[in-house]
Amino acid sequence: MNFIDFNLNEMLLEGLNKAGYTECTEVQSQVLQSSQDGSDLYVQSQTGTGKTAAYLVAIIQEMLSKEPLKKALIMVPTRELAVQVEEEAKVLISSSKLKAFSFYGGVGYEKQISALKKGVDIIIGTPGRLIDLQEGKNLDLSQVGFVVRQFSTVVIDEADRMFDMGFYPDLRKILKFVPKAQERQTMLFSATLNSYVKNLAWEYTLNPKEIEIECENITVSEITQELFHVSSDEKIMLLNGILKRENPKSVIIFCNTKRSCEVVAKRLQLNDFKSDFIIGDLPQSVRLKKLNSFKDGTLSILVATDVAARGIDVSDLEMVINYDLPNEAENYVHRIGRTARAGKSGKAYTFCSEQDVYNLPAIERYIEMQIPSHVAYPEELAEDKSKGIYIKLENYRDEEKSSSREKNYKSSKNKKAYGDKKSSGKKSYSKKDSYSKERNSKNYAKTSEKEFEKLESLPFEQRLKFYKEKYASSCDSYQKKSSLKKEYNYKNSRKKGSKGGYIKKNYPEKDLKNNIQNKKPQKKGFLEKLKALFKK
Repeated sequence: MNFIDFNLNEMLLEGLNKAGYTECTEVQSQVLQSSQDGSDLYVQSQTGTGKTAAYLVAIIQEMLSKEPLKKALIMVPTRELAVQVEEEAKVLISSSKLKAFSFYGGVGYEKQISALKKGVDIIIGTPGRLIDLQEGKNLDLSQVGFVVRQFSTVVIDEADRMFDMGFYPDLRKILKFVPKAQERQTMLFSATLNSYVKNLAWEYTLNPKEIEIECENITVSEITQELFHVSSDEKIMLLNGILKRENPKSVIIFCNTKRSCEVVAKRLQLNDFKSDFIIGDLPQSVRLKKLNSFKDGTLSILVATDVAARGIDVSDLEMVINYDLPNEAENYVHRIGRTARAGKSGKAYTFCSEQDVYNLPAIERYIEMQIPSHVAYPEELAEDKSKGIYIKLENYRDEEKSSSREKNYKSSKNKKAYGDKKSSGKKSYSKKDSYSKERNSKNYAKTSEKEFEKLESLPFEQRLKFYKEKYASSCDSYQKKSSLKKEYNYKNSRKKGSKGGYIKKNYPEKDLKNNIQNKKPQKKGFLEKLKALFKK
């Protein structure tokens, strides 16, 4: 079926033409047919079937065709997916007056709050940031719906991934803020069916219509799958061999941990491959920059984790490589499904080492087939130029700065209540401030990046000698200061005790007798004088 067959709004049809949508996929046609009467939906559809456009078209049609205007809430698990949905929504509503905006963590609140003040019709966000904005009274989720039967729409996309990432409590919290089930339309999208998704559908939907799209064509027929049995030490050599032999225009390499993503990407760079990595710890601006360079073709190799790869939508992805076998069978389908979008063919190579071979039976049971496999031949391996080189991992301080900005924003109301210390005219002084100023005013020896690189190649004894020569002067001065300080404290301790009296153990016996004889008589109090009179 075509989109024209559904009697859609003219402004929406113009947006569909700009996006290049003419024919409906199976999930798009079924969602449009079932959602126009305001029914709740539970849709089980695999990655790459076009479900994002399915619920966006259904939402926009609902908003343009009925009055008063109803807001829509779309919840997604990751920042990248939120940005992707926002970009697609803006194209579809470009001919109308509707506004869409994405809300996610890792960036400041200022732009997001200003967008809410101007007005947002389609709210796209991750659960954590939506809760922050709601509790900060910048977002009112109760206004998502107005009157009974004047349905607003709440969409939960990739519900199964949200549960895997621990968002189940946050989802329940957000669904308490929005109008009741009778006053909204709820669409639940999930690639897999598990108990958490079933509970959410049962608890927060009203007689939902179930739509299930089979994924056999995506995972098996259109993708050339191949599995290599290889030792963990030879994985990078096999990866070099495949990339040199195949020379793909675009490839995503999946690893199970953030650390392995960074190490693999940097080893590929040492082997003269133009590669980069994307993990959850990266600042949002850096992540978006890397994603955009991968989408426009300037970057051909991207190493990613399962969570970070959510939202990477590349239409002509040539290859997927599972550097590590996924811990969950469903993730295998998510990974290889990215290379066969919209019925296109692709390749998926999987490395199976002695460390992750135990995950293979569950994957093959899930996809109901045995993956063609063989032991990696020596001629399939290529030289590893990074062998024996230590890979230094990076520290991402921008992420810490952004989180501190978020903390400062949350505590801004308390600061306003107490006022500004500078306005009082009095300067607060502390020992820590004076110590830090004193320390900053002195020039301490610092080690540059070039020196670090030289040190990595030196043996232990030469490295120790370097540090001694560099920091000996500062250590000697510190020891002199500390010894002078101890000597000064010792002299003072010989003079007086803690209560003003003389310390017996610090004095010889002769000096002690002289001190007692020369000691001035203390003044007597009133009661002592009375006692002295009675004694007389």
